[in-house]
Amino acid sequence: MQVLVRENNVDQALRVLKKKMQREGLFREMKARSAFEKPSEKRAREKAEAIRRQRKLARKKLQREGLLPAPKKAIRAR
Repeated sequence: MQVLVRENNVDQALRVLKKKMQREGLFREMKARSAFEKPSEKRAREKAEAIRRQRKLARKKLQREGLLPAPKKAIRAR
């Protein structure tokens, strides 16, 4: 992973790096690897993730078919 520092602005480069790491799921993986996860907890987590994934796919499908309104776009100020 690479982040360019422009005009010696390290604070902005750190923000960009943290955002990239968050998007890639590195923080979640580091937390998962830091401590042992019991097999029962792992099954429960994976089941919850699968349910979340299925709900998201179903929601997207309904939005494509026009049965659900599409989410409103967030306006970003620059």
